[in-house]
Amino acid sequence: MSAEDKSLDLKEIVRRITETVSEYGSGHGLAACWRAPLAAIASARAPEFGRLKEAVSPTHLLPEDVLRGAESVISFFIPFEDRIVNSNTAPGPASEVWALSYIQTNALISQISADLEELLRSFGAESGKIPATHNFDENRLISDWSHRHIAWIASLGSFGMNNMLITKAGCCGRFGSLVTSYAFSPEEYALPASAPERCLHKLRRPGGRSCGLCHRRCPAGAYNDGRFDRHRCYARCLENSRLHRHLGYADVCGKCLVGLPCSTRDPSAHLSPSRAL
Repeated sequence: MSAEDKSLDLKEIVRRITETVSEYGSGHGLAACWRAPLAAIASARAPEFGRLKEAVSPTHLLPEDVLRGAESVISFFIPFEDRIVNSNTAPGPASEVWALSYIQTNALISQISADLEELLRSFGAESGKIPATHNFDENRLISDWSHRHIAWIASLGSFGMNNMLITKAGCCGRFGSLVTSYAFSPEEYALPASAPERCLHKLRRPGGRSCGLCHRRCPAGAYNDGRFDRHRCYARCLENSRLHRHLGYADVCGKCLVGLPCSTRDPSAHLSPSRAL
């Protein structure tokens, strides 16, 4: 059956991403780096995209800015295997395994985007891609296309106290996204920003026990009185990039993501209904 005889859906998108992850991992000896990917599709006309100009930056791009004639935005998450996450739990600098996985996963995301672009082209659609990382203003340290916020709009997760998105596979991994002119069937679009709350700290009942472990794990002291000091955070990441420069460029830390109830799973799924209020 040719592309002209069928329509594209989320199931096929997930299948293609999963295939790319498997082939890339096997071809590079990295088969044990990643778990099953997640994906969702948002309408390019979702009003939440406009809200990112307030929530992230006035210069944050809209889908139409990335690709004229944008109809849809595909968001995906590549979760790390447990061994990658566990390698980074010890105090001190980011582990070499964590730093290398960051570099490898960015390359994987580029391959996923290229494969999705090829798939979409077979359906007569154009694509607009944004790099997986280093697409930010180096003075403000704010991205003009936040893959995490795009994933939030696509309902892949909710934000934790560490500003990371908690998916049903946790928060340890990498996000990517792709803008396309392909108009999916309405039922394929996620209800924007409708993912359930997953952060245990935000789910605490009045007077109940909270979490906040991510803030306490930060070696840079970037979380202070409810505020996030992105410059202090990035200074720590640059220290790690210098330490691991033999691997490539890995301005990472990740200590506020690992060793948490939400690192590799949805912690709210293990709460009783009464405790999840």
